[in-house]
Amino acid sequence: MIKDTNKGSILILSGPSGCGKSSLLKELYEQIDNYYFSISTTTRDIRDGEKHGVDYFFVSKEEFEQDIEDNNFLEYALVHGNYYGTSLKPINEALKKKMLVIFDIDIQGHELVRKKLDDLTTSVFITTPSLKELENRLNSRATDNKDVISNRIKNAKIEINSIDKYDYFIINDDLLIAAKELISIAIASQKKESLFSKDSIIKDWLN
Repeated sequence: MIKDTNKGSILILSGPSGCGKSSLLKELYEQIDNYYFSISTTTRDIRDGEKHGVDYFFVSKEEFEQDIEDNNFLEYALVHGNYYGTSLKPINEALKKKMLVIFDIDIQGHELVRKKLDDLTTSVFITTPSLKELENRLNSRATDNKDVISNRIKNAKIEINSIDKYDYFIINDDLLIAAKELISIAIASQKKESLFSKDSIIKDWLN
């Protein structure tokens, strides 16, 4: 009998700010239980209302630098005297538990994950039906000033050129339809051939 030998999988979501990734993730979480959403690690002080392991993993500068030396970061940066980065330790722990590890990252982050964890990774680029619709959504949510919105629009024009680097492409016009598409992709991502050991499967199948 063939055993389930995979060690979990990775699902990357990218797309311009305002395309609805957060709303789609809420729909996904209602359908998938065994998941881990990747959060960053930082050396900055915890702020009021924040929780360790929810908003960030808060660690000392010494611990962070030791993990840099041990090659435990997917990526990291020093910003205004504090380190920020994506630690591989919680990701690897989640993968060992056969969890779906979810990233909401930009196109640069997508490239980094592909370089280190390509066999485990399925990626989805999400966007609005048009640039004008994206601009309308950014303006209607009224959380950013005109300069920020202008910068987000500028970035979106660049990001759309990277859709061919992703496995799937979703146009978030109707939230429920887009959510169903994402859920289907998430389920399929956990059954990719590259997640399994060919030798183990054949051995189990022959017995």
